[in-house]
Amino acid sequence: MNTTESSPPITLVLTWRKSSYSGAEGGDCVEVAAGTGSVHIRDSKAMTGPVVTVSPEAWADFVTHA
Repeated sequence: MNTTESSPPITLVLTWRKSSYSGAEGGDCVEVAAGTGSVHIRDSKAMTGPVVTVSPEAWADFVTHA
């Protein structure tokens, strides 16, 4: 599995999504955004922090096994 980590700002315009299971107070959540040929993952409490980028196939494998 290939992954990369980058520090924002990411130059792409991304629509971030958080799980509907996340409470209104935030908590321990991640946000996910689909880019062109990649999936970006970040900590919802640290929106300007690092972003992990994986391939759509790697993300699908993760979701299948989670």
